[in-house]
Amino acid sequence: MSLDAFARSDATKVLPIAQMDEQVDDQYQMTIRQLITFMLEDPRTISMSLEVLFVSKAIERIGDHAKNISEYVVYMVKGKDVRHITMEEMEQEAARP
Repeated sequence: MSLDAFARSDATKVLPIAQMDEQVDDQYQMTIRQLITFMLEDPRTISMSLEVLFVSKAIERIGDHAKNISEYVVYMVKGKDVRHITMEEMEQEAARP
């Protein structure tokens, strides 16, 4: 989605990307908590849990990169740096003509 928004220079498509990144971050934190629980309950799962943790971190980073691309799209189209603003401010900025 972020590459589509970039290719089309469409700042209106970036909002779902930022929202999905928050969901991915939440899912990552939940996965960490679950893996810690599994490892504490049964130390034999440590090896497999660490592998799942590394994959989860990679997926979380992919989400971060997609969000970064979407922020660059807003900057490219609107000329506004949205890297350090709230989601509400980003929504307002993307909606402006």
